[in-house]
Amino acid sequence: MKNILLIGIDGGATEVSGWVINYPDKTGLFQISGLNVQKKYSDYPDHIPGYIPVDIKTQLSEMNSAIHLTREEKQQGDVYMNATADVITGLLKKNPEKKALIGIGMPGLKTVDKRGIAAIANGPRMPEFSEFIELKIKEKNLVLSSPVAHLGSDADYCGLGEEYSTGGLFRDVENAYYLGGGTGAADALKLKGKLIPFDQAKSWIAKTWEMKCENGISLEQYASARGIQSVYSRYSNIPVEELNNNHIYSPQIFEKALSEDKAAIDTINDVSMYIATLLYERITTIYSGWSGLFSFVNPSRETPEKNHEYSGILLDRIIVGQRLGDLLNYSKETPLLWDQIIERLSELVNRNHNSRFKQYYLQDRKFKEEIIAISKLREAPAIGAGVDAFLTYKKR
Repeated sequence: MKNILLIGIDGGATEVSGWVINYPDKTGLFQISGLNVQKKYSDYPDHIPGYIPVDIKTQLSEMNSAIHLTREEKQQGDVYMNATADVITGLLKKNPEKKALIGIGMPGLKTVDKRGIAAIANGPRMPEFSEFIELKIKEKNLVLSSPVAHLGSDADYCGLGEEYSTGGLFRDVENAYYLGGGTGAADALKLKGKLIPFDQAKSWIAKTWEMKCENGISLEQYASARGIQSVYSRYSNIPVEELNNNHIYSPQIFEKALSEDKAAIDTINDVSMYIATLLYERITTIYSGWSGLFSFVNPSRETPEKNHEYSGILLDRIIVGQRLGDLLNYSKETPLLWDQIIERLSELVNRNHNSRFKQYYLQDRKFKEEIIAISKLREAPAIGAGVDAFLTYKKR
């Protein structure tokens, strides 16, 4: 493997980031190196500001048949893929004597061969994603050690990063839930000592984006940095584009709440309530099965089964990561967000009728704050992508 450069790619809705990942040490743990390249889609001349995705129902209906890309979708997709290729070639040019082994995490539902994106809520479909990347690398006279095996889930890669990286918070526990909040919400699970992809557990637990609260809005809006901005946009009547132009993101919205901006206070109050309720849904669903706390964005989504093989498990840790984790960590020094989440969680657990459940999660009728840990592993998705590529390669 000395002549192979391991690269982990974390693709988001606004930019793509790539890191060279160091191979595992004697403990089997991975670390990122100092080599990083990032590309913003908006820096490309063909980028379409305010791009509107194809209706998700249309996307889902075409997933298993012919995918008909619109002209705008093809243009925006080329921007995303060119940015990804530029990140990879940028890293390879710093190590031109090496071949590349690449793991790529991208949002969206993948094509049948797992090498393309067949449906995505906030961007363009890119069914030929891997083929496009491989061609661009070849055009630069750079070499891959093997083709891109598959595109992975950024959420699953967060879990892999937390499990296989130095400083990862999955490593030293048997049972934990991870909630990462960046552009979207990422869910990851470790139960009975093993990582459990949400796609494998969908019969009994739902992803954050699938669930909606009583106002009809997906919980992802309250559990992601980008979503928090959109909530504030609705309360303040300021378009998201204008907020972006003025560099008003979730940290600035939080500061506005501290300064008694009403729209910001309403936003943080909602975020606190729904994050607390989401975390309560997680610990109860794992412990005793689905109880219907939320309805679904897709009304055709099958109701999760009440019984599952992990019933009775109490979580060692709840991990909050990415920009949402940063925000929660900062809020600990203030009366907003963190304290509000703990207060709401305490109320919900106190209402539970199971004495073992209550005894475990409460101390003096207050939710045990030490169960919630803030991840400092901002690069978890990129590390996880590299880990997946390495493990896949070793299996060949």
